[in-house]
Amino acid sequence: MRRILLITSSPRSASYSTRVARSLAERLAAAHPKSVIMTRDLTRDPLPHIDDTFAIAREVPMDRLTSAQLSALRLSNALIEELLSASIIIVAAGMINFGIPSNLKAYIDYILRPRVTFRYTEKGPEGLVKGKKVYLVLARGGDYSGPHMQQLNFQDTYLRAALGFIGLTDIEIIALEGVSYGPEVAEKALAAAMEKVARIAA
Repeated sequence: MRRILLITSSPRSASYSTRVARSLAERLAAAHPKSVIMTRDLTRDPLPHIDDTFAIAREVPMDRLTSAQLSALRLSNALIEELLSASIIIVAAGMINFGIPSNLKAYIDYILRPRVTFRYTEKGPEGLVKGKKVYLVLARGGDYSGPHMQQLNFQDTYLRAALGFIGLTDIEIIALEGVSYGPEVAEKALAAAMEKVARIAA
């Protein structure tokens, strides 16, 4: 059975990134009848931001955790288990102030765990989440494809770095540029993204 983890994060209920990501998940699932789509909607079901107890607990070896620290890690453990069970991961995000939505940042704070999803070795950090395909469906109000605007893009650059740190390096991006430039530009960007989705699913 192939599991597809769909993570959506846009504050807009009918966002372009969510629409394209859902289409991609459904097409990939249809291509493999035994596929299961697991949806984590970070807007409808937001995660609490990490706190002091969690920050300390994540550094403590498993055999030394107190009951309170174990409780603080419970949500993180569930999110990591969900992540590890997926063979395909689809992340949908709109650009917010040059970066990702805060709810998606909170999700990443929960899944980047020393000795669980990454470890430090004599050769440097090693990601422990491997062998998975990741699709980033990213919508941007402006056009960040040119060299001048690329320096302000902390959206896919951050996601590549954070996910790559835990071993998720097989990443493909579907970007919708300039969706705030008016209906004509937005529909053109949407059509191009859907064409890419069709090629991927095929």
